[in-house]
Amino acid sequence: MTPSPSLPNSLSEAEILHLKERALFVRTETVRLIAIAKVGHYSSVFSCAEIFAVLYDDVMHLRRGEPRWADRDRFLMGKGHAAVGLYPLLADWDFFPKELLDGYTRLGNPLGDHPDMRKVPGVDFSSGSIGHALSAGIGMALGGRLSGRDFDTYVLLGDGEMQEGQVWAAAMAASHHRLGHLTAIVDRNRYQLDGTVEDVINIEPLADKWKTFGWDVHEVDGHDVEALALLLRRLKPGGKTREKPVCVIAHTLKGKGVDFMEREPGWHLGFLGPEDEERALAEIKAHGGLQ
Repeated sequence: MTPSPSLPNSLSEAEILHLKERALFVRTETVRLIAIAKVGHYSSVFSCAEIFAVLYDDVMHLRRGEPRWADRDRFLMGKGHAAVGLYPLLADWDFFPKELLDGYTRLGNPLGDHPDMRKVPGVDFSSGSIGHALSAGIGMALGGRLSGRDFDTYVLLGDGEMQEGQVWAAAMAASHHRLGHLTAIVDRNRYQLDGTVEDVINIEPLADKWKTFGWDVHEVDGHDVEALALLLRRLKPGGKTREKPVCVIAHTLKGKGVDFMEREPGWHLGFLGPEDEERALAEIKAHGGLQ
């Protein structure tokens, strides 16, 4: 879907409801697929479910059934462990048969815990080793410029990923090359595998750091689909010239939608037994409005 050229100041009720339903779909499918794998990253997906929904159902320029369309917008995940929430959206775009989801992580199935661009249509970059996605995104943005194509490149980064030196080397390079078609979205949920981001290595003042590296920086509630969609619509360069790359710091809650997962580091990687799965799905559906 492409954003409206008129750039309205609000979304219609139908648009908001649709995006909330898509985020709900990401969460429920994540629970279903992890039940197949028997272990997975619930809370890491739940913090970025609205980001996925807004990008794939409102902002990014894609063609149904054409994952290799040359002029598509690109999407890369630094936090590749959230791939389980992305796969259902790719299947809904008809990039691969939906039946593949039912064999998630099983022997011979291309859908793994982390995305593999060689195996999964619609995945633009293989990720899993944290810190490399922004560098690859720079390469794609430069490639688009050199080939005269007008696509945009979006890179989703975890806030724990900000502790990687390669992220800041890439940030410096992106501003130097004035990559206006590059947007980094930081999932600022404040937790990583070993606890709070600030306890592991403090990354604040995060917005000031990105500004100092020459980026145009914006902050938003990452669970407010209307605010997020309007911001990304406004920032999408389209045919315009944008002199700076953009960083969107999306303030989120790890495990959003499931009370016993929210801000609990142990759910970074885990498995729900039958009773807990039933409880989690009930909470997700009850909180389906999420704002």
